[in-house]
Amino acid sequence: MPAASPRLHVHEPHAPSHDHAAHDHAPHDHGHSHHSHAAGERHPAARPGFSLLRLSAWQRLAIALPLAALLWVAALAVIGAGA
Repeated sequence: MPAASPRLHVHEPHAPSHDHAAHDHAPHDHGHSHHSHAAGERHPAARPGFSLLRLSAWQRLAIALPLAALLWVAALAVIGAGA
């Protein structure tokens, strides 16, 4: 049995009868690049995603109060509809 190649490869799923030993899987390019900078240049700074924890207390309050009011209106509407 030949030694396993240390190279990893990713390909589409195939039939279970497919024989891996019969193929030499060389690395290949899928036509897209994961880098957005030229060779030798630094990576651009990563932009942080949106997080409620990065908002100020006033900004979080401005979001929470209308949501709380909406929940109260919905709860009172349900209670009123059941009476």
